[in-house]
Amino acid sequence: MQKELIEAWQTNHRINMLLIDKITDEGMLQTLSKRGGRGVAGEFAHMHNNRVWHLQKRAKDLAEGLSVFETKSVPTKAQLRKAMKASTKGIEALLTGALNNQPKRRGFKKGIFTTLAYFVSHEAHHRGRILLTLKVSGCTLDKTTQMTIWSWDQM
Repeated sequence: MQKELIEAWQTNHRINMLLIDKITDEGMLQTLSKRGGRGVAGEFAHMHNNRVWHLQKRAKDLAEGLSVFETKSVPTKAQLRKAMKASTKGIEALLTGALNNQPKRRGFKKGIFTTLAYFVSHEAHHRGRILLTLKVSGCTLDKTTQMTIWSWDQM
């Protein structure tokens, strides 16, 4: 069961990395906000920040050494990849620790699979926002990439 739990989380991570790799530098700067809200890079930064905030609440030691992006910052692809790789490992340790009833590893009250579902659905929501922003701004991803994010058996 632990192997499947972590594989689901790692698949989610690989989808994020694929998108970061496939989105152009121009695409990373796109936003639909008229009032200074998040752009594409900011959506990825928010995903990372959300992970860190949960680690600070649920497994404080796993958040050590992880920094968060400033609200209005526009991180580079390299910065996003590095940060998200680190926070992915933190969430993986949280999930395995909570599954194995390790002290100071606390998932959601409804259980570890609800915890995983929260993180995956939160990030899927933001990926949807990213894809919409890219489409509306004319920086649409190629069809292969658009389909690959749904091919979890191949990811």
